[in-house]
Amino acid sequence: MNKIHLSEQIATNLRVMRNTVAAIPSLTAEGKLTRIVGLTLEAVGCQSAVGGRCTVIRQDGREIEAEVVGFKGESLLLMPAGDTEGLGPNARVIPSGATTSIAVGKAMLGRVIDGAGNPLDSRGRIRTECAMPLHGQTINPLLRRPISQPLDVGVRAINTLFTVGRGQRLGLFAGSGVGKSILLGMMTRFTQADVIVVGLIGERGREVKEFIDNILGEEGLRRAVVVATPADNPPLLRIRGALLATTIAEYFRDQGKQVLLLMDSLTRYAQAQREIGLAIGEPPATRGYPPSVFAKIPMLVERTGNSQHEGSITAFYTVLTEGDMDNDPVADTARAILDGHIVLSRRLAESGLYPAIDIEASISRVINEIVTSEQFQIINRFKQMYTTFENNRDLINVGAYAAGSDAAIDEAIAMRSRLLAFIKQPMDQAITLEHGLQQLLGLLPSQAPKSSTQVA
Repeated sequence: MNKIHLSEQIATNLRVMRNTVAAIPSLTAEGKLTRIVGLTLEAVGCQSAVGGRCTVIRQDGREIEAEVVGFKGESLLLMPAGDTEGLGPNARVIPSGATTSIAVGKAMLGRVIDGAGNPLDSRGRIRTECAMPLHGQTINPLLRRPISQPLDVGVRAINTLFTVGRGQRLGLFAGSGVGKSILLGMMTRFTQADVIVVGLIGERGREVKEFIDNILGEEGLRRAVVVATPADNPPLLRIRGALLATTIAEYFRDQGKQVLLLMDSLTRYAQAQREIGLAIGEPPATRGYPPSVFAKIPMLVERTGNSQHEGSITAFYTVLTEGDMDNDPVADTARAILDGHIVLSRRLAESGLYPAIDIEASISRVINEIVTSEQFQIINRFKQMYTTFENNRDLINVGAYAAGSDAAIDEAIAMRSRLLAFIKQPMDQAITLEHGLQQLLGLLPSQAPKSSTQVA
């Protein structure tokens, strides 16, 4: 009797297990669309992991790619990578069961692609060599090579006063119309790097062609890959554009190449993540930004830099700063995670100084590791004279300062025009790191004058 009872119990358990499994949708089961709330699609009847790809079939038969960004109860929350026009109730949702990856290869050099890796330059299909995960892989911080070698970016003020190291990550903080795109174009053409990857994220559509034709030029494009996701792209595609540009840079770094990554802009990437976060119900924690934004920025930035291999990714991220930069949460997060920042001043740009670099507000956190002690002293000498004049600008301009009251101020006034001339540089002229250091050494006296104790 016990054996018969045990057999019946086992058979019952098997039936229950089969019924339970049958009631659970598989990862490849087809579901249906239940509703659209803002930018978010909700689907039931299927399962997929966060980050997984799904295909939504419109009523006219066209397919829209979507990505799983969350779930609520038995509903999947999807973010479309295309236009949702034409979607209706009960539209078919087919999960692929795969997370997002991207095909990469050397044939990408000289090409312009969108956030999905499709060519935008009408030059045909791109031959790829392998697939890489779009979200990258974490690098053990103990395996990263230290930043010890300078990188020549062809811009005299940056080369000498804020010397960039191979594998450094810097922010380019600027408002609109102060010349950040032109400065990016100069670095694209002049930097001594093997490969240059440019990510144009969330910018105006007309600026993409202008940047490629007028700023980047044919010579700059030859060794560059441009990823363009303008502002009219869905937020998911804008985020993918930033991730794709970083993935391409990682691919060439793993090939042992010295890569320069220019991303314009980190602010648009954060805004796209904010749109997604708010759409799926995240609370606006800091000035309208949900917490996921401040988690995603370090995850993106930390993928660049040096690895344990010979290659490196030196990255410049533009950060839009309008108004009070100190209270901008994206700018504050970027300053904390990056290895330095170059600030462009609207006041200097309007005065005709180009590049309009604010010497006082800019800093490189690794400059001590890549310049000699003599160069570091001369750099500080330059900054001290520049700051001395700025601190006494009002007194000097209204004539309240009496010449001879302070030797340091007198020297700053005498050297002012030469300091500004050193910062200026034509956009079509490259100045090497070696040449710039020679000019800096010839510009400043070897010793600073002794400051008087008198007060103006």
